[in-house]
Amino acid sequence: MINNLTRLELAELIRQNADSPAGELTAAARKIRDERYGRRIFLRGLIELTNYCKNGCYYCGIRAGNAKIRRYRLTKQQILESCGIGYGLGLRSFVLQGGEDPGLGDKAVCDIIREIRFRYPGCAVTLSLGEKSAESYRAYYDAGADRYLLRHETADAEHYAALHPPGLSLQNRKKCLYMLKNIGFQVGAGFMVGSPFQTFENLADDLLFLKDLQPHMVGIGPFIPHVATPFGEFPAGGAGLTLTMLALTRIMLPDILLPATTALATINNNGRELGFEAGANVVMPNLSPIEVRENYALYNGKLSTGAEAAEGIKILKELITRADYVPDCLRGDHKDFREDSL
Repeated sequence: MINNLTRLELAELIRQNADSPAGELTAAARKIRDERYGRRIFLRGLIELTNYCKNGCYYCGIRAGNAKIRRYRLTKQQILESCGIGYGLGLRSFVLQGGEDPGLGDKAVCDIIREIRFRYPGCAVTLSLGEKSAESYRAYYDAGADRYLLRHETADAEHYAALHPPGLSLQNRKKCLYMLKNIGFQVGAGFMVGSPFQTFENLADDLLFLKDLQPHMVGIGPFIPHVATPFGEFPAGGAGLTLTMLALTRIMLPDILLPATTALATINNNGRELGFEAGANVVMPNLSPIEVRENYALYNGKLSTGAEAAEGIKILKELITRADYVPDCLRGDHKDFREDSL
């Protein structure tokens, strides 16, 4: 059983499947996913609120040190209109994502959450706004936010320090994740595959950390460089290794909600479908206003049109159906938070 493997055994298993996951791994992942969720692929509407960020993470295109990027911050009206478009398309789950923007205060965030809950009843609201204080997280939860996504990026402290500037620490990132769980959020963690200096042992550490945290969602995507970062010349992570980590995560955390990420679709034209075959069951079409999408450039070549976009939701649904899955636009909660019996 994968759950009983040691760190070194996990690292060796990952090494053996680095080029592509063995068929028995993906078959096991699909079987577990289907037992827990059926063949449903949950659609979340993604709204990228702001590309301002106070941090200088070495891998991120919206890092504070990137003077070439065109900065924006959506207005409350733009955010609500984006939700309205998604609601009209049948989406009942919205993900509000942004950099750690000092200009986006807690009062404004809480006001937006309350207004979404009022205008679009029955919808789930997910936030992904980085590291905050316990008071901020509690305020968001009390305002009506259901979920919070905060990728840990790597579970090894030395590797974390190699990817981030001084002042950011894995210790605080982990503290935030456990804090979010204690408040009552459905919590999402996650990591990059193939990031600079990463080892197979680092990836084993990621799995062991997730096993300890027991999050409700896990975002896993390949590292893709951005030209205006210190890592701009590093190679991208591989699709095969990313799929292996998706499958292993599904097997280790059977009830997880697991996206087939935009990054995976960016490095491989069939990345989304391959993600489904490795146990993924979430996709997030982009609801952000079209005029700002290219400015939320976390990495080079980020997709934001076609099946990745809200206006292409028909294409996305058809793609999911052709792959023999069922598109589901409802809330798609983790089993511990569901009221239905599935």
